[in-house]
Amino acid sequence: MAKRVVIALGGNAILRPNQEAFYENQLENVRKSAELIAEIDKLDYEIVLTHGNGPQVGNILRQNEEAKDVVPPFPLDVCTAESQGFIGYMMEQSLKNVWLQKSLTSNIVNLLTQTEVSPDDEAFQKPNKPIGVFYTIEEAEKMKREKGWTMMEDAGRGYRRVVPSPQPLKVHGVESILTLLKQNTVVIAAGGGGIPVVLGEDNQLRGIEAVIDKDRTGKKLAEQVDADIFMMLTDVPNVYINYGKSNQVRLDEVTLEEAQKHLADGQFAAGSMGPKMEAAIDFAKKGKTSIICSLEQAADAVKGNAGTRIVGMN
Repeated sequence: MAKRVVIALGGNAILRPNQEAFYENQLENVRKSAELIAEIDKLDYEIVLTHGNGPQVGNILRQNEEAKDVVPPFPLDVCTAESQGFIGYMMEQSLKNVWLQKSLTSNIVNLLTQTEVSPDDEAFQKPNKPIGVFYTIEEAEKMKREKGWTMMEDAGRGYRRVVPSPQPLKVHGVESILTLLKQNTVVIAAGGGGIPVVLGEDNQLRGIEAVIDKDRTGKKLAEQVDADIFMMLTDVPNVYINYGKSNQVRLDEVTLEEAQKHLADGQFAAGSMGPKMEAAIDFAKKGKTSIICSLEQAADAVKGNAGTRIVGMN
């Protein structure tokens, strides 16, 4: 029976640092990513792909702002859906083309996916996730007055809107994902952390203004589909302790206990590797394997020859 892997693609798989956000640039990056994902398909794994959308949803929000006097702007959950659709389109098309070139037999499908969060999540009381464009302090004050946005200074670069980033409770559509996996299909789902929704007291779903961390959603997705491996692809080949210091140490295979100790010691930055290690540790607690590695080394990492592996105990 084929093993199952959930792969969370980092932003560099779609738009690399300092690249212009032209469609052609993003499509070329996705095509290159598809070539590397094909190497995992050859290893006879059932594959679920998810991805980030930070730069893309930021640009959609900027389009909203620039055109607000001509076209009514859409809420944040709809912007996430837009980004999920166009990134998923690029990924599905690129994967299908690579699969045809390599005579691979899997089908490919992209699912527009909602992720449920709690309306009582404390993140809604303390928005802290910066999104969208930068504003001057005068513009930021205007946005607070006119739109009720929460604005925050961001690393000396100006002021940005900050929104809640709640914990994912449930990825919707998993039953369909499981059916597709059994039918030899690579599934793209929960892009950008999923379209954020809450379940109301009337038992109806509705969108909510938030963004969900893609690695947290990826971990939840991996749990729900009962994956053997949860893999987060980033722009570095390994996780390190004492990163950037003279005593920097690369982590290859580490136990759950070792990983928890490093996290508790503050070895991983909250804005970068911290959330990835938290997700990796949580998944490994189920007795499964978490991997953090570069996109280029993904297939080798699945085989145990690259990346950082956190191995849980059954």
